[in-house]
Amino acid sequence: MEIKVVKSILEANEVIASQNREVFSQKGVYVVNLMGSPGAGKTTLLERTIEYMKEKKRMAVIEGDIATSRDAERIAAHAIPTVQINTGGACHLDGNMVRGGLQELDFEQIDLLLVENVGNLVCPAEFRIGEDAKVMIISVTEGDDKALKYPLMFQVSSVLLLNKIDLLPHLDFDLERFRSDALKVNPHLAVLTISCKTGEGLDNWFRWLEEKVNKKATSWKR
Repeated sequence: MEIKVVKSILEANEVIASQNREVFSQKGVYVVNLMGSPGAGKTTLLERTIEYMKEKKRMAVIEGDIATSRDAERIAAHAIPTVQINTGGACHLDGNMVRGGLQELDFEQIDLLLVENVGNLVCPAEFRIGEDAKVMIISVTEGDDKALKYPLMFQVSSVLLLNKIDLLPHLDFDLERFRSDALKVNPHLAVLTISCKTGEGLDNWFRWLEEKVNKKATSWKR
């Protein structure tokens, strides 16, 4: 019975996520579902991305948290349309939650929608929201063994951002082991090493993202 209930929930979410995706496609908006543990650097990554992209692309952010609006306040300070979704206990955003937040955004004025999911290494990977790409961020302080322990998020992500590499000299973190395990789980995963604090490696992330947004905009105009 429990398996049937879980399957039913996932199937219902797929329907709503597909409806969200259709809205995004009709408006030519590229959508990123950013996932990762609490403290991995999701909000800081968004701030760095906004700083780089805001003069190039029209952006909006949906912030998902169990409680508080602290992250949304940080993003809104950059003069970017921002919607806060508090799950009230749920460990992830789903298609229906995101659909509710879409009513607060003007998609005629958006090229790129960044969705910061609830901090968790498991649940967010199970629920589509209509995104074009799932992007995972993990920090070196979390250890180099996570790909094999929590494979699903690695499997469903297009990009893996390994953050806080400025701390590598102070940690017992095997970068090659981490990269090897991640690619065993998902051979197509783009693994990018970054530091949101120093800016190292962020140019590779910006380049990947900008190419994706431009590609969708070109396709949409046709």
